[in-house]
Amino acid sequence: MVLPRKELPDVGELLIATVQEIYDYGAYVTLDEYGGLRAFLPWSEVSSKWVRSIREVIKEGQKIVVKAIRVDRAKKEVDVSLKRVAESDKQRKMRWWKRYSKACKIVEIVAEKLKKGVEEAYREVVWRLEDKYEDVMYALERAVVEGKKVLLEAGVPEEWADALIEEASRHIKPKEVVVRYKLIVQSYMPDGVLRVKRCLSAIAGTLESRGVKFRLYVSGSPRYTLEVYAEDYKTAEAMAEEAIKAGEEASKSLGLLFIVEREKA
Repeated sequence: MVLPRKELPDVGELLIATVQEIYDYGAYVTLDEYGGLRAFLPWSEVSSKWVRSIREVIKEGQKIVVKAIRVDRAKKEVDVSLKRVAESDKQRKMRWWKRYSKACKIVEIVAEKLKKGVEEAYREVVWRLEDKYEDVMYALERAVVEGKKVLLEAGVPEEWADALIEEASRHIKPKEVVVRYKLIVQSYMPDGVLRVKRCLSAIAGTLESRGVKFRLYVSGSPRYTLEVYAEDYKTAEAMAEEAIKAGEEASKSLGLLFIVEREKA
């Protein structure tokens, strides 16, 4: 079980939970990210559809993604909801949890080898990587490919670096990586559709001229997604940034709204 960074979650926070006890009026779950803290899932928060029994939706021992809807910090009580979590958020949170748990395990193995305590491991490695890169596994993946500078730049002590890369290399096999960006490309001009296409063509053309594998697709106009693939993150990010720069320049000349946001894995 991972070490919790704070004692209680915040209202609205998505949480990984394990179903422990089910009753007619609700269920009790434990929060995996908070040291097994017990939380209550009311019957009314299990499903947005009518169900005859809560057991039609959840079972004991099942891992689910819930949202904190009430947090009593004085009594240390938490109520959660299952029905208020969108399916896409459930999948994203579960993917993150699997990666985070694996990354924490790698760090804990290294801590044992270095004769370090678990709290020290999280304070000096896990949380610093999380602050710098948001995704701890992403940081370790980059470190395996690019070297210990990735760790040192996050403030991880030198004494951890080589051992972390050595251990991470046993669990992380180099493969094709992807960096993903969310784009908003919009025009209010009469020929706006053509202007947007020209901007997107500038992005695609830049990557095509470099022989880079990529995907650029509409996520729901005016939103688009750019995915760039490479053998390592450094290369993928460099190619993506070059293409985005071409898109920005094109958008200025075409009078478009152009917003870019990097999406973490």
